[in-house]
Amino acid sequence: MIATGVDIVEIDRVADLLARHGDRFRQRVYTDREWHDSGGRVESLAARFAAKEALIKALGSREPALREIEIVRPERTQPTMRLWGRAAEIARTLAVRELSVSLSHGRAHAVAVVVVVRDGLASAWDGEAGA
Repeated sequence: MIATGVDIVEIDRVADLLARHGDRFRQRVYTDREWHDSGGRVESLAARFAAKEALIKALGSREPALREIEIVRPERTQPTMRLWGRAAEIARTLAVRELSVSLSHGRAHAVAVVVVVRDGLASAWDGEAGA
């Protein structure tokens, strides 16, 4: 089964949250590695925020805390995701085998798409018209 999630975030909104709530917002949303990998650039942080929300949509659960989802992107590589706590537990329960994430941003928005591959059937739909 394949599940997808997509999210778009206004970069200015993330900048405003960082300005208003500072370290409290940072600690609630981002891991130290994410902060380091992004270099503190708000557009990169916004893309990571979008990826976390996209994964939550793909998993179909609002339970994971944003900080339990880590977007890792060493220089010159594709981003990957690491899950901790409830996020990892939900993924195990759903038999998630693979996670794929794509990040992008422009001047005003950051977007992320997450694809989750898991064991099991997508639905009982048999492919016939009218089903």
